[in-house]
Amino acid sequence: MQNQAFRPETRVVRRRDAPALREHRADLCVVGAGISGVSAAIEGARLGRNVILIDGLPALGGQAVHSIIGMIVGLFGNGPNGKQLTHGIADDLLRDLGSTGDLEVRMGGVSPNAFYNEVALGRWVERKILELKITPLVGAILRHVHLERRRVAALELATRYGDVVVRAAGFVDATGDAALVWQAGLDCREPAEGVIYGSQMMVIENFDDAHRPTREEISARIRDRGEHYGMTRRDGFAMSLPGGHTAIVNMTHVENPLDPFGASQKGIEGKEQADRTMVFLRSEFPEAFGAASVRAYGLPGIRQTRWIVGSHHLTVEEVRQGVKFADAIARTAWPLEQHHHAEGYVWEPFAEDHVHYVPFGSLTPPGADNLVAAGRCIDGDATALSSVRVMGPCIAMGAAAAHALDLAGTGSVHQIDPAALRRRIRANIED
Repeated sequence: MQNQAFRPETRVVRRRDAPALREHRADLCVVGAGISGVSAAIEGARLGRNVILIDGLPALGGQAVHSIIGMIVGLFGNGPNGKQLTHGIADDLLRDLGSTGDLEVRMGGVSPNAFYNEVALGRWVERKILELKITPLVGAILRHVHLERRRVAALELATRYGDVVVRAAGFVDATGDAALVWQAGLDCREPAEGVIYGSQMMVIENFDDAHRPTREEISARIRDRGEHYGMTRRDGFAMSLPGGHTAIVNMTHVENPLDPFGASQKGIEGKEQADRTMVFLRSEFPEAFGAASVRAYGLPGIRQTRWIVGSHHLTVEEVRQGVKFADAIARTAWPLEQHHHAEGYVWEPFAEDHVHYVPFGSLTPPGADNLVAAGRCIDGDATALSSVRVMGPCIAMGAAAAHALDLAGTGSVHQIDPAALRRRIRANIED
């Protein structure tokens, strides 16, 4: 029989009227699918809640996956035998990715750190979302927040497939930029002067880990020779990922403006910085990096841009003193890490027995009863945030946000029983 070409039927369409809004209802709506948002969504689903997880990127995982951070820091206490300080999905990640060789816990500077394969982490997130029947909505840009009588009633979002309205009993702002709080018309903070620099991360392959120089050797060479290669930042590191043939490289400093045109421009400039970094590595350390090439550039890595005004403003003095708040919901021992100038950063590590805490009040905007922030957009001064915006405590913040909204129900997160919340998240604040 002679083969005949397949000719699928088509139809001609034209938009005549405004397309109908798609509406979705849930118990819990989490905006931002980075590590804090994923933690909140998973905890909410495990509490039996109907959860929707929204992100502006076309895939889940946030900066942990798409900016290729490559290591979970702030998860352990200081010292070579630092105890694990955050549990919840942190336990799942250590177990699941560790069993497949996609995550390794190693000593890294002041404490053990968990180095991970970002592709494996992304797939873990997606599989967990499907397993728990969480509704994902990706590629969705928040356009408007309906705040009615101190409650977020609905979100309006734009997608390439049409506009969507999401209604829920409780909301988590895990956007990193406080986008939900900002769009609701509530008070936010920004740096009063200067900028807080982010990083353009990249994954390189075909490097020789056996000849990899130490972090101190790399930083010393950058200080001596970085200007010759046009490098902006004068320190940084290259750390091997699980498997030994790839590494994450962090040797750039990039501004992260909230202006859309500025952000687009700086994203390209970040890759230019990364390319100059590769020339430096190949030239200065040929035994380790002479054959290396870039496997992937991450999306621009952002440390701090805009954050909420909460019921409690966490201060650097409270961090240094290790104040254990009555409403503590997360803890970490990560150093103060201030990226306030282009050439480098200020690094203030703590003693091995030091632990500091995040109060629930730093997650709660005073003007809303059913809205909790989680992650790098909680309230604090810029230096205090530099020690709590890392992945370990962000996992704990996401879990606390989900449990607080579950306890609040149709009431206010400002009036929940702190003892009841502490009992639920005890593993993240007590040994």
